[in-house]
Order: sequence, then C-alpha cells, then structure tokens
Amino acid sequence: MRVRIGRVGRPHGLDGSFVVEHPSDDRRWWKTGARFLAGGEPVEVVGHRTSSGRPVIKLDRAVARGVPLEVERADLPQTAEDEYYTFELTGLEVVEENGRVLGRVADVIPGVANDVLELDTGVLLPMVEDCVRLVDVEAGRIDVAAGFAD
Repeated sequence: MRVRIGRVGRPHGLDGSFVVEHPSDDRRWWKTGARFLAGGEPVEVVGHRTSSGRPVIKLDRAVARGVPLEVERADLPQTAEDEYYTFELTGLEVVEENGRVLGRVADVIPGVANDVLELDTGVLLPMVEDCVRLVDVEAGRIDVAAGFAD
C-alpha cells in the first residue's frame, strides 16, 4: 500500500526545483537524501529549502507537475498506541454506543486543541477521549459516545 505525502507543484526557480503541494507534516521527506516515489518511480531529493514555510525540493530527475509523491506504508514510522495516520481513519464507519450509525470518516481536520473527525454526513466530532471510545482499524469502525453528533 502506498501513502501520498505530497504532489509536485509549481516550479520554483530555474534549477528544476518545485513547491510541494499538500506536503506531509513529516519534514524528513523534504530533506536532501530522502527517497520516495514520484509517479510510482523511485526518486531522491538532491536539494531542499523552504519558501513561505512550504517545502521546495529538487529531485534527481525531472517530474511533471501534478505527479503524486508517495511512500510505501512500510516506510512510515510506527505510531504509538492510540495514534493513527489520517489515511487509516478515512473511510471508517462511525457508530454511537447506542448503535446509531453516524456515517464514515471523510477527513481528519487538524485543530489547535484536538483534531476533528469530519464525516461524510457533515457531522463533526472532536477526537477527544470523552467522544472517541474505540478505534478499530482492522474492523473498519470507530465507536463514539452518544450525544456528540446532536
């Protein structure tokens, strides 16, 4: 399984560098020497800098704008207990303790105090212990306390 870590954005300068669109928060991918896949082909970062806080990288070969930048799932660091990658939660069914199905996770929105689960039904749920009771990635389900969706 591959996980998207960004996308080739607009050129930055004349040396073949480009701005990474939708970059992973894991800055190790945007350092010289990092290796990942661009359009399914292995590439290496041969130059890096930032511009307005966004990563700007140069790869060891030319890659077209819009090409996805990906890594194999096995290349990602292990998460701690009760920590999950956003892609692991997206698509999981969300069910209240009383059995009422609330929808599926469409996105995880980063927040200041806590992240928020955005469901395909428009419901927003805080990712706090009082709300999220159980995350079972293998079963494809998140159990939440009743009352948070009302």
